[in-house]
Amino acid sequence: MRIRRLLSHAPAPAPHRCPHFPHRLLFRSPPPPAPQSLRSPHLVYAPTRHIQPYSRPFRMPSTPPPPKSKVLVFGAGNFGSCLADHLGDSEHEVFMWSREESLVEYFNEHHKNPYYLKDNCFPPTVRAVGPDLPDAGFVKAMDVLLFAIPTQGLRALLTKLRPSLDNANLPLLIFVNKGIETGTNALTLEIIADTCGKEIARVSSFLSGPSFATEIVRRQPTMVSIASLSEDHAEKASLVFHQPWFRCYPGNDPIGLELAGALKNVYAIASGIAEGLGYENNSRASLITRGLSEMTRIGVAYGANPLTFLSLAGVGDLFLTCSSSTSRNYTVGYRLGRGESLEEVLRTLGSVAEGVTTAKGLKAIVDDLDVPAPLASAVYEVLYEGRNVREQALELLARPMVKELDLPVKSGGPARALMKKLGIGED
Repeated sequence: MRIRRLLSHAPAPAPHRCPHFPHRLLFRSPPPPAPQSLRSPHLVYAPTRHIQPYSRPFRMPSTPPPPKSKVLVFGAGNFGSCLADHLGDSEHEVFMWSREESLVEYFNEHHKNPYYLKDNCFPPTVRAVGPDLPDAGFVKAMDVLLFAIPTQGLRALLTKLRPSLDNANLPLLIFVNKGIETGTNALTLEIIADTCGKEIARVSSFLSGPSFATEIVRRQPTMVSIASLSEDHAEKASLVFHQPWFRCYPGNDPIGLELAGALKNVYAIASGIAEGLGYENNSRASLITRGLSEMTRIGVAYGANPLTFLSLAGVGDLFLTCSSSTSRNYTVGYRLGRGESLEEVLRTLGSVAEGVTTAKGLKAIVDDLDVPAPLASAVYEVLYEGRNVREQALELLARPMVKELDLPVKSGGPARALMKKLGIGED
């Protein structure tokens, strides 16, 4: 009865705030759901979530709430949808673009995505737009543009979008795709420079880290890295997303963050293969550790900061993607290890596994840098040269002994070339 009286006298919650972060039980088991009569009226739209009986999320009194923003999310897949849901629950006005007309119509009628995160009810602050690309007036009214489409389609989208971008009044540009462009071997930063110009590339931000979409929509505590060549823009992008259940850590090494986010998908395929072959926990831990060493070596040779690979975007994302069957890339590897063909796996996967295309671009980068990368090379050979997974695994295990930790003598060539393209570091 006392709890009921306390709740009945609690101040009304702010509209559309997400109250299901149990701040008093951060590291304890959550309490049972409150009776329906005690739940806040504004939560009716989200009956499938694990709602906690607290009227407001935790926020330190000294931290002012971030200003409301108009956010246009390009992409309505798993990750674009979960971020749209999070931003909408954080009081932003969100528009989620999809090229699928049926998705747009269904979403706006039911507040559900018919193809991804199907059980999640989205807040009324999120609306779908499309299938046509939003016009210049719509784009210019946005405070934030969030890109959540596969890397292979990004160049075409940015080329079409460029006329709508005003350099003098530019919204925050945030990219969450992970991969290396096939054919050019370009990172997203270079794709932006090629399509939108160096001024826009220099202020773009990149988000990466251990962040499964299904857990984000359940408000499981999640932490990510956000990097930009402009530290001011990295901090602004972090403020857009930052909540107690979605913590953001800004940084200034977008090249390292991009490489880590792309490469970890290749090592996740390797980890899945090992599981499919029947190797157990010792093998997985060893593979993750050697994968971290290898991707750090590649990143340093490229010109990234080695510390970035010890961040949430590096080892954090690597560990998550390599150790969970929820990962699409891990699933691809597991099914390959069980004897399925790549064609059959991709045909029935149901979503994009960017590690498959990234392996091709990574192989070209590794060859160009002349850096030892036996794990990445082995994954490439399985995917594109038809190597038998069991024979490839035995060949890796039979490699001669090498030093455990080493960094390349020569480093930074590709990063220096990219910085020159962006007009950074010129005399």
